[in-house]
Amino acid sequence: MSDTGEAPMVCTLTPEQLSATREGLLPGLLKRADKRTALPSGYRMTFTPKPGLLAEIAGIIEQERGCCRFLAFNLTVAPSNGPITFDVTGPPGTREMLDAL
Repeated sequence: MSDTGEAPMVCTLTPEQLSATREGLLPGLLKRADKRTALPSGYRMTFTPKPGLLAEIAGIIEQERGCCRFLAFNLTVAPSNGPITFDVTGPPGTREMLDAL
């Protein structure tokens, strides 16, 4: 943790680990979103609901919390089988770091 109480902006996966798991983590999820919107400090992904999607997103959050501790996640599930919105944000530079992945 830094002096401000924030986690440092570092992914703890090695390049080999990231390459092997990329599609099952945020990079793969970002590519599969129906809509991706840039936020000042990350991305908003919008998905059409489908079976297993919420469990998949929850699994990705669980994994990412271990290797990218600086990320914050906000998951919104609209009523009546509406869209699923998933925000991934962090400190300044987060969006650029996600782009680099």
